[in-house]
Amino acid sequence: MNICVIGVGYVGLVTGACFAEFGIRVTCVDNDRKKIERLKQGKIPIYEPGLEEMVAKNVKANRLFFTDNLEEGIKHSLVIFIAVGTPPGPQGKADLRYVKEVAQAIGHNMDGYKLIVTKSTVPVGTGKIIHEIIQKNQKEKLPFDIVSNPEFLREGSAIEDFLRPNRVVIGAESDQAVAIMKDLYSPLYLIETPFVITTVETAEMIKYASNAFLATKISFINEMANLCEEVGADIHQVSKGMGLDQRIGSKFLHPGPGFGGSCFPKDTAALAQLADSLGYDFEIVKSVIRVNQRQKKRMVDKILKAVGPVRGKTLGVLGITFKPNTNDIREAPSLFIIKKLESLGARIKAYDPAGMEEGRKVLKKVLFQENIEEVGKGADALILVTEWNPFRTIDWAKMKSLLKRPLVIDLKNMYEPAKMHQLGIKYYSVGRPTVE
Repeated sequence: MNICVIGVGYVGLVTGACFAEFGIRVTCVDNDRKKIERLKQGKIPIYEPGLEEMVAKNVKANRLFFTDNLEEGIKHSLVIFIAVGTPPGPQGKADLRYVKEVAQAIGHNMDGYKLIVTKSTVPVGTGKIIHEIIQKNQKEKLPFDIVSNPEFLREGSAIEDFLRPNRVVIGAESDQAVAIMKDLYSPLYLIETPFVITTVETAEMIKYASNAFLATKISFINEMANLCEEVGADIHQVSKGMGLDQRIGSKFLHPGPGFGGSCFPKDTAALAQLADSLGYDFEIVKSVIRVNQRQKKRMVDKILKAVGPVRGKTLGVLGITFKPNTNDIREAPSLFIIKKLESLGARIKAYDPAGMEEGRKVLKKVLFQENIEEVGKGADALILVTEWNPFRTIDWAKMKSLLKRPLVIDLKNMYEPAKMHQLGIKYYSVGRPTVE
């Protein structure tokens, strides 16, 4: 079977590479000619563990191809995946312009039955919109089916999530469409992956509901952490006590500076906007968004309380990506925190294992360093923002000698307060008592 993946961003590239790993012939299409040329040269535009090796392996095996020729990709494929961006508009509504452009192109270039699959995160009802656009732009009346097959990829673990998913959701209206999709995902039957077969609209909603619920867990535990600070409780023990209840689970109960990335901020805003457009006030999701914005401000307040006035001081920041094992800084809490501290007169030095190239594009005044030690050297305080593994094994005796004063603000709770106190380091974390 030949398939075409339109859009070689994060979702499209991972999807194409993983289907090729299944043994399927995949053509990845993008209108960014420079990106396509780089991919042909084996240069991966995103940081994702294992992806570069998987792409190289399947290109060599003649299962994975890259082109900017959309017509070629459509005509040579039975299944066409739409994996283009759906950025948020001014009110948070998902911008479907790229999805609609692709739908028009599919209609123009169809030469037989096609199965069009939406991988992009889109509002409920987008499947019908795509169907109408394709039908309107066909040169002759040809059969086709629309499927919603949302992705649930975690940046930093995307390959594992695709090859060993918790579930595969297929929203379709015809038995033929379901049969083709099951054939595509047939390797997953060997590991007994659950399949959810439903309507297009329900599949579209499952994606938004999943992300909104996970974002809710994050905002909830951040609220609990703030309350723990007020009463002297330990949020780590609270989280553990909650998470052992199987009805709740331990995932996403880790306090910090708030959620970021390309999914949670965008998808919660889009879901709230969708509800508003239908005359429904989705209070929980709106509260999740408000709490997340407030949490970033609270982290700045925590830093100011620990450091005092920051004007003229040098602050070291470790981690700018929204999570570890990615180079993605979209909506990262670090951006808000750094820019606010800069506006108050602080000089920022920073290091991130993968995000500095992207960081330099938006954090023009930050002095990016080559390693952890350089960030600490001469700094008035060290701020841990992203829980990269290299930050878990810092030589604190050495770091203490490099810092202007032994002050650490850990926004991801990577270290134990008592141990840091024993080392003679003034240590602040989130939702845990400070050891004096």
